[in-house]
Amino acid sequence: MISTKPTPTAVHNGAALSPGRTGVPVNATRQIALVTGILMLITFLTSIPAQLLFYHPLLTDTAKFILGGGSDTAVQVGALSEVLLVIANVGTAVVLYPILKRQNEIVALGFIMERVLEGVAIMVGFFSLLAAVTLRQDAAGAGGANAAALVTAGKSLVAVHDWTFLIGPGFLDGLGTGLFLGYLMYRSGLMPRGLALLGLIGGPLVMASGIAVLFGVFKAGGAEQFIATIPEILWELSVGIYLIVKGFKPSPITSRVTDPALSRIAS
Repeated sequence: MISTKPTPTAVHNGAALSPGRTGVPVNATRQIALVTGILMLITFLTSIPAQLLFYHPLLTDTAKFILGGGSDTAVQVGALSEVLLVIANVGTAVVLYPILKRQNEIVALGFIMERVLEGVAIMVGFFSLLAAVTLRQDAAGAGGANAAALVTAGKSLVAVHDWTFLIGPGFLDGLGTGLFLGYLMYRSGLMPRGLALLGLIGGPLVMASGIAVLFGVFKAGGAEQFIATIPEILWELSVGIYLIVKGFKPSPITSRVTDPALSRIAS
């Protein structure tokens, strides 16, 4: 006689296992932590090479680049990497939202909006550099005619990139990833509070340094600005590494896995 009794569902540490399976439970919060950590590290891998390597000839000697020196491909690869940066930036906030909204939905939504605005600023920046590549190609085709005008236009496009970089990955990132995410992680206990303090300290420092550069207190990219960004860099790096290696710490907001979005991830 064939039994019609349902297969029991295994339970491990409060998390359900699929019928007939044993071992590691399907843990939605662990998956969210892992994906968030990976996306956070992607933001490092895509942003730093673009600014320090691919864009460097155009940003440091615009005239030489426009008049023939430098590589179109390098700038194009840098722009592609920043497309991935924008996706990863927004992704970190969207993936975290089902959990973070349990701590404070308004702040969690603010984090998403900040990441979107930061992404817009990044896109404006790399669009301007791609336009500079077009100017370089026009200068080559014109055989040097109107070189001065093309160089002036190129410098203007680079200036647009510099300002969007200051306001986007600079000021806005300090507000969102620093203050908003730092506050949510500190209050929820999803990460060690000592690490979350890096965000709460680093965010305001990045914002203050951006304002200082905006009003000419010190030079963009100078030692003062770099020092001010160190806590924020350490905070964002620690978020990526900690969430990949450890996942979220046990917290009241992860003990109530009833959100439909979490259920879909687990399935």
